[in-house]
Amino acid sequence: MSLTLLESAIWLIGFQLLGEALARFFGLPVPGAVIGMLLLFIVLVVKKDIPDALRENVPPFLAHMSLLFIPAGAAVLHWKDDLARAGWPLLITLVVSVVATWLVSALVLKAMLGKGGAHGQ
Repeated sequence: MSLTLLESAIWLIGFQLLGEALARFFGLPVPGAVIGMLLLFIVLVVKKDIPDALRENVPPFLAHMSLLFIPAGAAVLHWKDDLARAGWPLLITLVVSVVATWLVSALVLKAMLGKGGAHGQ
């Protein structure tokens, strides 16, 4: 294992553990991994730089990210009867969340383009 791979693992696992600790300590209803990811994002934004270890080693992880959906797919098959009973509320929630995501993304894009154009002019 290369040193940069070890460094990137320390970054990612460290922030996940920090998020888990905060979620449990404060009894938050948000998964610790999500809190850790948010904290990592904040640190990277404040630093205005991505460490070389992350820049080099995260893309291969992202390339295999689809493997993370296998447990979710297995859960859907396991709970299919319960999901069928809650079909309409789930479908409505899914449609509303997708439309809301599109709208927010469009508004953010419009705001960003209004500040400096497509090329930061």
